[in-house]
Amino acid sequence: MKVGKVIHYFNNIGVAIIELEASIKIGDKIKFEGHGADFEQEIASLQVEHKSVEKASAGDVVGMKVDNLVKEGTEVNKV
Repeated sequence: MKVGKVIHYFNNIGVAIIELEASIKIGDKIKFEGHGADFEQEIASLQVEHKSVEKASAGDVVGMKVDNLVKEGTEVNKV
């Protein structure tokens, strides 16, 4: 199930900015696909407007530490 897409990636800190189309929460398993990415990880932390949150909803833009490099346009799916 698609939950969003990467709209920016901060290479120096390994954080992806993701525009959500569905809700996610800490502990969910997600998969990054496309634009050279193909990996799964568990959500360990989420931030909305620089504040840590337990969950985020459709329409939110979240920051998330990611295990590998991602690029703008990479799809984020819930596993």
